[in-house]
Amino acid sequence: MERTRTYFVADIHLGLKANDPAEREERFVQWLRSIRTPETKTLWLLGDIWDFWYEYRDVVPREGARVLSELIQMVAEGIEVYFVPGNHDIWCYSFFESLGIKKVIQPQAMEIDGKRFLLGHGDGLGGAKFGYRLMLRIFHSRVCQVLFSGLHPWLAFRFGTDWSNSNRRKHGGYKFKGESEPLYKFCMDKQADYFIFGHFHDAVDLALPSGGRLIVLKDWIAGGVHYACFDGEDLSVV
Repeated sequence: MERTRTYFVADIHLGLKANDPAEREERFVQWLRSIRTPETKTLWLLGDIWDFWYEYRDVVPREGARVLSELIQMVAEGIEVYFVPGNHDIWCYSFFESLGIKKVIQPQAMEIDGKRFLLGHGDGLGGAKFGYRLMLRIFHSRVCQVLFSGLHPWLAFRFGTDWSNSNRRKHGGYKFKGESEPLYKFCMDKQADYFIFGHFHDAVDLALPSGGRLIVLKDWIAGGVHYACFDGEDLSVV
């Protein structure tokens, strides 16, 4: 049987202490199992799959271990798995590649079955406020990463998870601003049939002046199963 289906998902936020973290992980595991079929060709993880990720040379987060098990099984069965780091799971180095998962940096342009896609997490594309740009520069700084690695994992993970939970409480309930959103403006002068991102925690499906389609995937925090699927001809959003 020919593999034709490509799936896109974002913003699971494994480990986030909101609603029921264990139920959210179980929901995601069950979804991964449901798409582990002979028809599935590719899975795109478009960032913030983990609410906080930092990998030391010999230590990785315990959150989402069952998710990793499912992803390993998918790779073993011939499904390509791509991971685009988000702003919450940005500190990943070589662990995912060691599992056979392909890590790529946004924005990623590619062609799938004759259709052009532009993919990413979505944060910072098209511009952002100074404070957010500064935060990203700090997160990407090799010096800051080395300094952070000097913290004991117990302290580092508690600091990271507490910061993430505090940030979620302050900035929850964001609504995509449509044509005035920097991401929308970023996509306007790009050529693609489908632009698919996460990050905004809001379900968005907009037509672009270029004829393309801008999709922002809903997060999984409040419940539900949210993803997009391209079957080789059409894109559906759930």
